[in-house]
Amino acid sequence: MVTMNSADKALKSLYLGVVADQLNTQVNPLLARIKQTTQDVWGKEVRKLARYGVNGGIGAGTETGDLPDAQGNNYEQFVLTLKNLYGTIEISDKAVRASENNAGAFVNLLNAEMEGLIKSSSFNFGRMLFGDGTGKLAAVASVGSDGTVVFDSVKNVFEGMVVDFLHNGSVISGCAQRTVKIVDRTNKKVTFAGAAISSTAVAAGDIITVQNSYNQEITGLGAIFKSTGSIYGLSRTDNKWLVPYMKDSVGSISETVIQKAIDEIEETTGSKVNFIVCSSGVKRALQSYLAQYKRNVDMTTLEGGYTTMTFNGIPVVSDRFCPDGTMYLLNTDDFALHQLCDWQWLETQDGKILKQIAGKPVYTATLVKYADILCSRPCGQGMLSGITEA
Repeated sequence: MVTMNSADKALKSLYLGVVADQLNTQVNPLLARIKQTTQDVWGKEVRKLARYGVNGGIGAGTETGDLPDAQGNNYEQFVLTLKNLYGTIEISDKAVRASENNAGAFVNLLNAEMEGLIKSSSFNFGRMLFGDGTGKLAAVASVGSDGTVVFDSVKNVFEGMVVDFLHNGSVISGCAQRTVKIVDRTNKKVTFAGAAISSTAVAAGDIITVQNSYNQEITGLGAIFKSTGSIYGLSRTDNKWLVPYMKDSVGSISETVIQKAIDEIEETTGSKVNFIVCSSGVKRALQSYLAQYKRNVDMTTLEGGYTTMTFNGIPVVSDRFCPDGTMYLLNTDDFALHQLCDWQWLETQDGKILKQIAGKPVYTATLVKYADILCSRPCGQGMLSGITEA
């Protein structure tokens, strides 16, 4: 007979490993290339010594002259707070009781919940990889008289998401935890469930984030590719080596543009670009450019079973969350997902995973991971933007 105890044991012993592996390797090709480690994690923070520049204790001299003065390496400490990543499933008591005499039906029930968890988590973690840690999904362009909202982009907005509207970092009264009902991708217009969004409360420039997630998301590429401000607790103004290679208003893509960026990164920093990620439109533009000159497009298979084209031996992957008209040139060896532990179920004091929601005939189970991504050599990365898409 199927009971809540047997469901608990199944989640802990049968599903945890499979779900954790899929979340670590199947979210997208970029995440699969980033190593995961518990090193440099101290309490709730990541603290890592980053080396920059060269050792100055080198020189030439005369046969009997003074030797070069000894010099140490140049180091700065990166500090990053571990982010709290969650994934939750719900199982009703009725569903469990309906399948208590049918193990097959119960397995199907758990499988459906796990698949939904993986799909939702993959979406959100894939999106975070390209964010700047603030959790910003989109910025408001205008609010219609019918309560619909036009955004600058709806790439990160999907039906069913629960979002907060924020103005200058503060949640707008009456505009918290709003559920996305309809997304008109052609006109970048979104309709929300419940009361209409008021133009007196929400204005152009305000942003939306996933509920309760403002400034709580992982430090993605959007945080690295900036020329001002600070990152990892250090000022870019005082530490120019924190600024990556960036070229905007590229226009038409070509081999020369890409190779020039790769060459400059390698010559300036010694970093070897080994992974290229771009928007779908940029990938199509590159394929079109290569086809004009009848160039063969070589393919390769990446970790996780992804098959993709290559540029001079470097994998080129398109990602649904990569900003339009943008191509990132990365050395994935410089990235690491620092974590307190791998995915684990939250457990009660008695070791239970499934917990009843107070006042409801529903049980929940929550996966958790405390982690963040750190790039040890930001200057060894590159970004081309303003590319004309195909």
